Amino acid sequence: MQVNTTQQQGKVIVGLGQTGLSYARYLRSQNEMFTVVDSRKNPPGLQELNENFPEVEVELGDFNVNTFLNATELLVSPGVDLREPVLVKAIEQDVPITGDINIFAQKINSPIIAITGSNAKSTVVSLLGEMALQAGIDAVVAGNIGKPVLDLLNEDEHKLYVLEISSFQLETTSALGAEVACVLNVSADHMDRYDSIQDYHSAKHRIFQACKKAVINRDDPLSNALLPDSVKRLQYGLGEGDINEFGLVEEQGETYLAFNQQVLMPAADVKIAGRHNLSNALAALAIGHASGLNMQSMLQTLRQFSGLPHRCQWVAEIAGVNYYNDSKGTNVGACNAALLGLGKVNNVILIAGGQGKGGDFSMLEAALKAHGKLLIVLGEDADQIELALDKIIKTYKVGSLQEAVMLASEQAKTGDTVLLSPACASFDMFENYKERGEEFIQAVGALH
Repeated sequence: MQVNTTQQQGKVIVGLGQTGLSYARYLRSQNEMFTVVDSRKNPPGLQELNENFPEVEVELGDFNVNTFLNATELLVSPGVDLREPVLVKAIEQDVPITGDINIFAQKINSPIIAITGSNAKSTVVSLLGEMALQAGIDAVVAGNIGKPVLDLLNEDEHKLYVLEISSFQLETTSALGAEVACVLNVSADHMDRYDSIQDYHSAKHRIFQACKKAVINRDDPLSNALLPDSVKRLQYGLGEGDINEFGLVEEQGETYLAFNQQVLMPAADVKIAGRHNLSNALAALAIGHASGLNMQSMLQTLRQFSGLPHRCQWVAEIAGVNYYNDSKGTNVGACNAALLGLGKVNNVILIAGGQGKGGDFSMLEAALKAHGKLLIVLGEDADQIELALDKIIKTYKVGSLQEAVMLASEQAKTGDTVLLSPACASFDMFENYKERGEEFIQAVGALH
C-alpha cells in the first residue's frame, strides 16, 4: 500500500467499505485516476483494495484538507457525515461532491422506482422486485440492499430498477429523476447524524427530485411532499381511502385490500404477518400500480411473499409461545410498528437494546402499555431504555442475548409473543443486525 503525502489531483473516494470499493471499480472502468481516503486506520475493504488496486494511493487516519480541496470530484460513501469539517470546507470552495445513486441515475436509461423511509424500505423494495418478476419484467433490486448500484453498470441494462435509498445516500443525490418515488414513513432515526428531525426529513424528501410520479402514505403526514402539479400522485393507507386510492375496506366482518374502494383480495391472504405489513402491502401495490405493473401479478406475489430474514421473522412456537426475530428493527419507529403489528393485549415480551443513535425511547410508551407484558434490555444504551420505560412496564436488564431469551422463555405463558425488536443498532455487541438475528434464532433453538 502506498500512503500519499502530497497534494492530489483527480477524483477522491471518501470512505472505503462496500460503497467505496464499488466507486473504485467504477472509476477504473472509466479509466479515471483516483485516490482513496478514510479516517479509519484499518477500514473494511482495505485488503481487497490493496489486492485489486495496488497502484492506487491511499490516505488513512486524519483527513488531509489539501487532498479534498485539490480533488476534481469527491465521491462520498454514505457512512461519511457531510458535516465533517474538511467536507464543509470543500463544499464552500465548490469542489463537486457526488454519491453512488447520483452517478448511477445519470448513467442508465431504464426507469427507477425509488423508495426510502425510516422503516420497511427493504420489505417494500423486495416485494416490488418480486411483483415485477412475477409480471415477467426484467427488474433488479439494489441500492441500500443487495448489490451496490455502480456494480450494475457492468451488466446489460435491466428494464426496471427498484432502489432502496437511505437518507445518507440521498444527501449526495441531486439528479435522481425517478419514474416513481416514495417516502414510506418518517420517524426519528440517525439523530446522531442529523441536527434535527427536520434535517432528517429534508434528506428523505430529496428522493422526489424531478420524479414523474409520487406515492404518498396517507397515515404519515411527513411522507407528503410539496411537488409541482405536473407530478402525478397516488395515495395509500390503512383506512378505506378515496377514489383512486389504495386502502382497507370491511365487508361482512372481513378486511380486504382495496383500490378505488373496490375489493382486491382478503387481508388474511397476505402472507407477511402483522397490521404494519398490510401497510407495506398497500405501499407496494400503490407503487407498483404507478409503475404500470400488472395487478394480478402483484396480488399473487402478496399471497406468496413470506417476508425478509430478521424483519418480523417468525422463528418458532415453543410451549404455545411464538418467537419473532425483528433484528432489522434498528430504530424506535420500527420497534413501535412491530409491537403494534404483532401484539395482542399485554402479551409481548420485548427484547430491546444496543446503540440507540439518539432515539427517543419514550415513543414506545403507548405500544408497550397496550401490548407489553415485560421488557428485557441489553447493550450500550440499556440504561437509557430502562430509564425511559421502566415506570410503565416491568423491566429487566441482562448482559447477553442468550440470557434475554432464557429469561423471556421463563416469564412467557401460552399465547404470549417474545419479540426481538431492538430499536437500536447492533454494533456495540455484533458485527451487524444479521449476526444479532442469527444469535437470537440460535438462542431460541436452544430452548427446545
